[in-house]
Amino acid sequence: MESQLVVLVPIAVVWLAAGIVVDGLPRLDRARTLRRRTGWLLTLTLTGLGLTAAVLLTDLASTGDTPVDRAAAGLTLAVVPGIVVAACAVRRARRLRSGAAALATAPGTPAPYGLRATAAHPLIALPVQMTALATVPPVLSTVGVDLAAGPGMTGPAITVGGIVVIAIGVRHALRHSRLAERALPPALTPTRTPVSARPAGALHV
Repeated sequence: MESQLVVLVPIAVVWLAAGIVVDGLPRLDRARTLRRRTGWLLTLTLTGLGLTAAVLLTDLASTGDTPVDRAAAGLTLAVVPGIVVAACAVRRARRLRSGAAALATAPGTPAPYGLRATAAHPLIALPVQMTALATVPPVLSTVGVDLAAGPGMTGPAITVGGIVVIAIGVRHALRHSRLAERALPPALTPTRTPVSARPAGALHV
């Protein structure tokens, strides 16, 4: 069991750190800081993807009941969000870092709302945080805390997990929408002449 933790804990720590970093990106109001933190995110996500893929591939090549095999069985929940991270989040994070690097000419250069809205996009934050959450149950199960223990607990555990994922997704969508609205130029409202101020036309008898 301890050897299984040696495999699972580093993966969980890397993904949880990535989830914390990605959650703070939209709050950064300086381009240079945003570029640096996005670099951290890319490093953490690529490391997490590499470690997760290495465990899963080792499990495919193994035929015994090794600690790596047991760790891989616990990481099956992280496969789908991990694929989304590799397909969407990494690509968007690279674009975000390039955009921040283009503006980071000085330490005090502000990050525009459009760039921060990109950082808040659900397809960056949600897959990373879903993968991070998926790595927690196998670690807890290894130390004896089974979230779905007991008869009839699997359904409620899945329901609670789904509600948590939906809540996280809604939060990111609202934050992205709010920052995107701030990035828009102020609307030009046409001035209307009050009816009472219009000159009265000549009365024809």
